[in-house]
Amino acid sequence: MTITKNCIVTLDYSVTTSDGQMIDEGKEPLIYVHGGYENIFAPVEKAMEGKSVGDLFKVPVSAAEGFGEYDEELLMIETLDNLPEDLRVGMQLEGYMPGGDEEDTIIYTVTEIKDDKAVLDGNHPLAGIDMVFEGTVSEIHAASQEEIDAMLHHNHSDECGCGDH
Repeated sequence: MTITKNCIVTLDYSVTTSDGQMIDEGKEPLIYVHGGYENIFAPVEKAMEGKSVGDLFKVPVSAAEGFGEYDEELLMIETLDNLPEDLRVGMQLEGYMPGGDEEDTIIYTVTEIKDDKAVLDGNHPLAGIDMVFEGTVSEIHAASQEEIDAMLHHNHSDECGCGDH
């Protein structure tokens, strides 16, 4: 069987920066629905089309195609009075996008605390980084509509508690 639209694909993979630094060792396989559902990086999905179990792949993913270019506009300096008392570097907080409305929320990471202020960064931690996604196709099967619906609901649910997909 080859990878086509509406297949469930399982990949054993790793992700590195373009200069070889490990980002994700892929300790757990990546499972996605193939076919333009936007639940895997577009260049990786394009490269998977027509592949079979056992096929190897190595796909460059530019910052723009991955987690986006780094956006200075997503940096905020906030007074500590407006933030939780237990604030620490690395903590993540949900907040509004600059100039956005109440529906435009993003996750900010505390990157620095100094004096009575904190620097909050709304960029994804991998924004601005070119990556290389490589590995092996380990499983392929035709998906039922129920499987597709379940996977797409899981991958887009804000309440699943499993973090980034």
